[in-house]
Amino acid sequence: MSRIRAKGTEPERVVERILRRLGIGFGRHPKHLAGRPDIVLRKLRIAIFVDGDFWHGWRFPVWAGKLTPFWREKIGKNRDRDRRNRRRLRTAGWTVLRIWEHQIEKSPDSVEERLKAAIARKKVDA
Repeated sequence: MSRIRAKGTEPERVVERILRRLGIGFGRHPKHLAGRPDIVLRKLRIAIFVDGDFWHGWRFPVWAGKLTPFWREKIGKNRDRDRRNRRRLRTAGWTVLRIWEHQIEKSPDSVEERLKAAIARKKVDA
């Protein structure tokens, strides 16, 4: 587990490239925000989490039974922590986007459209 990267993963870099192409400035892993989002658009108050399918439990109930109790508990706690952090950020007025690893791999164009839509919504509200 110590070799698993927490920052600068390929999925994160793909999202960062999309944001650069759109001309959107961003920050990375701010310590003062709940959950230390992978990417933040501070002026728009958008927090983006780029989550790995395994570590954050994409469709966890479907495959949880195949895991040892250690992993089932570990991923369950990750999911609980993710929910808590999302709630804290939303309560503080942030829009939270969660982008899954498989979404980036399958269709980066869809991810780009989702980012554009969230940015446009925030610009209209401002």
